[in-house]
Amino acid sequence: MLDAFAEEGVLARQFPLPEFTTAFEFSGKQAVTFHFIDYVVHTWDVARTLGRTADFDDDVLETALPVAEFVPGGATRTAPGAAFAPEVAWSGDSTLDRILALLGRSPSWGA
Repeated sequence: MLDAFAEEGVLARQFPLPEFTTAFEFSGKQAVTFHFIDYVVHTWDVARTLGRTADFDDDVLETALPVAEFVPGGATRTAPGAAFAPEVAWSGDSTLDRILALLGRSPSWGA
């Protein structure tokens, strides 16, 4: 992904993202941000599975939060093969926990 997104003009290209929809393609900027949020959340997934914590710099989380907030909710989250589960309840002031809850993960989950 790093090589693909480092190419000249990548933000101006269109990308298919069949895990979200096959109805249209996304801008390069959207594709980069979707992959970015995947890296944040899946880093947390792997860390928790291994019984560890995932620590991110504040600027990473501040960048990730608006991306997580942009992901549509509703019925698309319960459809077969949905990229994200429905939002879950959470409390506290942790930006990472908010991101996780917005994307359907319980921040208190552990293996």
